[in-house]
Amino acid sequence: MALPSANRLKRRRDFQTVYKAGSRKSTLHLTLRALPFQTTSGTKKAESLSKGPEIWVAKSPTRIGISISQKVSKRAVIRNRIKRQIRAAFRQLLPRIQCGWWLVVVVRPEAVQCDYGQFLRELEQLLADAEVLDGP
Repeated sequence: MALPSANRLKRRRDFQTVYKAGSRKSTLHLTLRALPFQTTSGTKKAESLSKGPEIWVAKSPTRIGISISQKVSKRAVIRNRIKRQIRAAFRQLLPRIQCGWWLVVVVRPEAVQCDYGQFLRELEQLLADAEVLDGP
């Protein structure tokens, strides 16, 4: 089961934006790049709704991307298994993640030996370090 479409980071230029401007947190098996992202609606829309000339800031849903290279494993079966486990961990953590972030998880070669529980713990730790999680 995949992440909801609104929560996927898809375009190459979006990944590059996160790589260039995002903060980086690392653990033994994963690296998280996090970039706060906000969309603003112009003053014309605010004035048309008779709320005055202020600019409204709307938080977009958090978008997540996973990057795993062939350096991790030459076998696509192993890379896809790791991606499935990371997506499942994100689905479990998604209700606790703040809105308005772009996140990219880069998988390191040492992650081949990890299981789902270890990915979940490391992602939770990385998201807490990057101050992306809401609540405990």
